[in-house]
Amino acid sequence: MTILITGGTKGIGLAIAEHLARRGEPLVLGYHSDEGAASAAVARLGGLGAQAQAVRADVGSIEDAGRLVAAAGAAADGPLHIVHSAAAIYPTALLQADLAKFTQAIETNGLSLLYLVSQAQPWLKHGSSVVFISSAGARTALANYAALGAGKALAESLIRYLVSELAPRGVRINAVAPGLVATTSVARMAGSEDAAARVLERGARGNPSGRLTEGADYAAVVEFLLSEAAGFVQGQVIHANGGAWVG
Repeated sequence: MTILITGGTKGIGLAIAEHLARRGEPLVLGYHSDEGAASAAVARLGGLGAQAQAVRADVGSIEDAGRLVAAAGAAADGPLHIVHSAAAIYPTALLQADLAKFTQAIETNGLSLLYLVSQAQPWLKHGSSVVFISSAGARTALANYAALGAGKALAESLIRYLVSELAPRGVRINAVAPGLVATTSVARMAGSEDAAARVLERGARGNPSGRLTEGADYAAVVEFLLSEAAGFVQGQVIHANGGAWVG
């Protein structure tokens, strides 16, 4: 069994890869362009005992998505799991957006799920699990978050439609939505490191659980959804956020 983790060399994807490294299955990490981060991630996971490789691909491209899942499929000995964490960060208000950039972001943040699942069909066997990493922004309007939030909302809708086609084959598909996580993407969304620090401080203070989301919070849910224990869980979005956004 092999686990493909898109966006697996940084941030949330890397935290998931680190958590799953102890399972012993081969890990294939998809990344967009940062060769240094990819090499560092493979080395780090190797130090944790994982057999990992990194494959450069743009998941917003049908051709690249196919090449990525083919690389993962070639490494698979049994069913393939997919954890789709890759995302394109394009902070903008809708009516001020460059529509070409916005469309590209929607393709990466939403349609790419369909690209990956469609291209991975030869390796999606009974017991395979697909987990999409979503966010509260898929259902709640957040400032300058539309390109990411609308894309993730699209992916969540695709999940519901895909259940009827995948479940009869014994393939599961669900989503996990972490709460606010201290990643470099927050600074890009907020506009600066100082602004990001303020966002994170407010988020921790306002969370009913009194802190930000940490890697183990959402990675443990991903691990559950990859396990046989989640064999009857289909089409769900599980929020691992400490109680934020419940109102």
